[in-house]
Amino acid sequence: MKYCNKCKRIYNDEDINCSHCSSELKELKNPNTPVYLLTASGFELQRVKTALEDCAIPNDTLSRKHNYSAEAVSGYDRSEYDILVPYSAYEKAYDTCVGIGAINIGEEEIIADDENSVNSEVHSLDEQFEKMSGVKRTTIRVVTAVLFLALVALAVYGTDFIMDLLKNLFT
Repeated sequence: MKYCNKCKRIYNDEDINCSHCSSELKELKNPNTPVYLLTASGFELQRVKTALEDCAIPNDTLSRKHNYSAEAVSGYDRSEYDILVPYSAYEKAYDTCVGIGAINIGEEEIIADDENSVNSEVHSLDEQFEKMSGVKRTTIRVVTAVLFLALVALAVYGTDFIMDLLKNLFT
């Protein structure tokens, strides 16, 4: 197995140069060599790191692009980070990220949140809802159901309270 010493990506033995940075590839001999797993930012970064830690996979981050202006305005770190894992744990880390939906099997790219998306097109609410992760959709549905039940309870008990108040006034 070969890897790029500059961007830490792994390649097959027949490859000569890195397809991302054009550096010459080196032979991967040490199983503890950190290799690139994926790029993430914000909540997705924390989600992936937590999943890797839960599976006892050591990991580290390497800053790819730091966005100081957005952090200064919003207080939210929108910087992109490369997540690195030891080569010996790469397969387990990859399977973990596929399991949580952070890596698409066909594309090997991070799933972008709507708020972190580079695409600035305006989408309808239905399109935005369909692009959300399953956990986020379920959470929105549960919160909506609870709010609806609270509104119904308020209407029922509020009506009973007003009717009792009116009865007491006129009796």
